[in-house]
Amino acid sequence: MDTVFDVLKMVSVNHHGIVGEQLVITDVSGKPNGLLTDLLRDTLGNMRLFIDMEKVFSADDVLSALGECTPLPDDVLDEYAKILKERVLGLNIAPQKNQVEILVR
Repeated sequence: MDTVFDVLKMVSVNHHGIVGEQLVITDVSGKPNGLLTDLLRDTLGNMRLFIDMEKVFSADDVLSALGECTPLPDDVLDEYAKILKERVLGLNIAPQKNQVEILVR
């Protein structure tokens, strides 16, 4: 897994895709990043509404599909691109909190 998109594409919880409330962006020490977490949850919410994840294979596919089927402005799509293409350093599964922590720099 190289990017946040890869995590969204490959990781499932109980054989279902990850839902936004389960995701938290943290640094390697475990400190949550609320701004990036909110951006990711917004991005994932729109992805789940407008995109079939089985038919997209890259962050660029997601952005193209959202650009075609939503009225989202370019600056919003640029922000979505930043989070989807963010490099992932690791994952921490926290079942007691029902969370998947995505570790970034």
